Order: sequence, then structure tokens, then C-alpha cells
Amino acid sequence: RIFGVMFLIIFSFACDEKKNLLKDYMPLLENGNINVVIEISTGTNEKYEVEKKTGRIKLERTNDGEPRLINYLSYPFNYGMVPRTLLPRDLGGDGDPLDVFVLGNPIKQGTVVECKLIGVLKLLDRGENDDKLIAVNTGSRFYNINNLEQLEEFYPGVLEISKIWFSNYKGKGKIKFMGFDDEIVSNSILFNSISEYKKINK
Repeated sequence: RIFGVMFLIIFSFACDEKKNLLKDYMPLLENGNINVVIEISTGTNEKYEVEKKTGRIKLERTNDGEPRLINYLSYPFNYGMVPRTLLPRDLGGDGDPLDVFVLGNPIKQGTVVECKLIGVLKLLDRGENDDKLIAVNTGSRFYNINNLEQLEEFYPGVLEISKIWFSNYKGKGKIKFMGFDDEIVSNSILFNSISEYKKINK
């Protein structure tokens, strides 16, 4: 029996390894929650991302081939992207899948987790919009939070931490904080990006 359970676990892992993290998962679930692919776990200082061509997580590298490291405090949140999304520059995006940071316990890299959107952190990265959706994952102590007001009430300082960290993790003066917006705006960004992805990937 133990052998059978181990086989199922190994088989499941092998199947997941074959999946394209960008294309093989739906962005939106029937209950209104979203799927988030965790690219970077809490406490990491290396920059990883899902590669568009392969759908696999890859360590980012600098122009001289060195690993891209965060020269600041390590990521205070789990960080990832929403599969099957794209927000082009002419609609206020950066041409990549939607970025999300997820509140809750550290989550293993490559995990696809169900999350609820509660808002958005608005940033300018060298003049381009680089918004970060804010989400809480199911099963975490944050999941009872439905909006930024509740987050600030029950977990004061979390928003300030996110503002300070994202404003400085690429170096002083490179990213400009443009404010927060609510869950209605974050869902609007989500729906627009799903629609844009479908246009390109018919």
C-alpha cells in the first residue's frame, strides 16, 4: 500500500513536470478565484520567472551571464504570475503575464495555488507600468481577508512593507510607487489580461 501511494506521488509529480506553467492552467476558477504559479518563494533572493517559450521556471541572468540577485532584503512574499494572461504596454501593462504577490506561508517554487485577489500595488518601473496584484491563498490565515481595508485592519503594516520593498528592491529611485487600488480594479486588470492573451493565442 505504501508503495502504491509513493508511486502515485511520483507519477503526479512527473505529470506536473511536463506541464507548461504558462499555458496548461486556467487563470480563472469557477468560484472567482485565480490560479497563481509560484515563481519565487518567500525568503528567496534569486530572481526566477516562467520562460515564455518553454513554460518552465528559469533563473534570470544578467547580460554577463551571472544569476540575477536581489540586492536588498529577500522576497517577503511569495511571488508569481497568473497563467494565460497578458497585458500589453498600450493597455498599461509590461507585455508579460500578470505579476502577483501572495500573502501566506512560504510556498514551494513551481506550485500552482488557488488564490483570491484583494487589490493591486501600482508601480512605475523606469517609466513603464509594473503593477503587482495582491492575493491571498486558500488555506492560509490571510484567506478571510477580502479587501485592502480588512488587510490593514487585521494585519497593519503589511501594505507598507510591500510598498517599501517593491519601491527599493531594484535599487534606489528605479521604481516609483503610484498607490494601491481595490479588488474591483485588480479584477478588471485580470479580465483585460485574460482577454488580451486570448487574442494573441487563438
